[in-house]
Amino acid sequence: MLSKKERVAAVSVLASGSLALAKFAIGIAIGSLALISDALHSLIDLGATLVTWYAVRVSDRPPDANHHYGHGKVESLAALAETALLFLLAGGIAVEGVQRLIHGGSTPVFSWIPFGVLAVEMVVNGWRAHVLRKTARETGSHALEADSLHFASDLYGSVAVIIGLVLAAYGQAWGDPAAALAVAVIVAALGVRMSRRTIESLMDTAPPGVRDRVARTITAMPGIVRVDRLRVRTVGARHFVDVALAVPRTLPLDRVAALKTRLHTAVASALDDAEADVTISTTPVALDDESVQERIMVIARNRGLAVHHLTVQSIGERLTVALDLEVDGDMPMGAAHEIATALEDAIVAELGPAVEVETHIEPLQAPLTEGREAPPARVAAVADTLGALVGQHPALRNIHDVRLRETPDGDLVVFHCHVDPTRSVLAAHRAVDELERDLRRVQPQVRRAIGHAEPFNADTSVPAGQAAGRTADQAAGRPAG
Repeated sequence: MLSKKERVAAVSVLASGSLALAKFAIGIAIGSLALISDALHSLIDLGATLVTWYAVRVSDRPPDANHHYGHGKVESLAALAETALLFLLAGGIAVEGVQRLIHGGSTPVFSWIPFGVLAVEMVVNGWRAHVLRKTARETGSHALEADSLHFASDLYGSVAVIIGLVLAAYGQAWGDPAAALAVAVIVAALGVRMSRRTIESLMDTAPPGVRDRVARTITAMPGIVRVDRLRVRTVGARHFVDVALAVPRTLPLDRVAALKTRLHTAVASALDDAEADVTISTTPVALDDESVQERIMVIARNRGLAVHHLTVQSIGERLTVALDLEVDGDMPMGAAHEIATALEDAIVAELGPAVEVETHIEPLQAPLTEGREAPPARVAAVADTLGALVGQHPALRNIHDVRLRETPDGDLVVFHCHVDPTRSVLAAHRAVDELERDLRRVQPQVRRAIGHAEPFNADTSVPAGQAAGRTADQAAGRPAG
């Protein structure tokens, strides 16, 4: 089944052929150089349209092993061939027209037939120029745009031929060669216009305004530090955009990937080209306002290391850094120490030789620990213990949502508690840590306790014992109350 571009080109072939042959035959019959010139112009249009028909079929082929950017440039090559034919025709017509003006020539025989043919041609060419221009804009076809310009110029050429024939009919023999020269000028002007656009396409000249539109779209996207390179070109109707961006080095890789996806969609939308090929490369860069903590975390993340409890202190004019480094628990201590030393050296290289770095090596938590829910009685006992211990910590109250899981390495306890919302995060964290340590001291079988602090208000001020009792009931599967 023919595509829209192919159907339009096919209709154009039939119209060009019939009209060109009719004008040529009539021009020979009445001896009109202007009409013969216009017919030759139309015949070249016919040849150009055949080339266009072939070009649009080839340009729609997808990229292959030898043409990585598709076959869209075929349309520009076709338009360039049409331009060469136009210049050749314009030169031939101009030479013959000048010779007839200088040396004289026979006056065309008057007939109404050429006027009728030209009138029909003007209507057909006007319609074809409109349809081709509309289709070229919809599909981005350079070849169809070239055909549209051809038929638009034919309108002006037909007007010049009619004027020449009218002048010749009133005895002005110079009117016919003068009209032929006018056709030559129109054809040459069309060739100049087409050649400029075609050469720009073959030279990968960015379409006017497209680069600025893409640049505005990119700079409006949050998370981009700067645009290092932006190149835009078109192959047929398809846009190819090559962008090199600088992004904060503190941005995680998954967020960089998400940024690229959003940017690709935004650029394609700005170009109104759903098939736009947008290539985005990113370079992580350090920002002027990066904190010391952020710089250290970037170093650890780039090495694929898990660190926490990062502490940075200023001792006079010297910085001290302390952090916990998690490694595989089964790793030999010698290998773990080498990893820690390499991390320390990297931090010193980043922050300067005066910095003091200490790492605490600890086993990395297993990604998946087998466990099971503890019996309700054990959950209730832990909840009661927490309810009693919380009274020793004035910053905390209302133990609730207690959960207990048994694992091969010991029990895991998770609980929630309320804290005064005006207290700092540091104070709340210390209070929860102390409560966790107290629980592990009282119940040594608890391997790890995780407390979640949340602010309380008037509605959450419930005595700790009541909250603990409700939690035990819920853990046992009984309704609260």
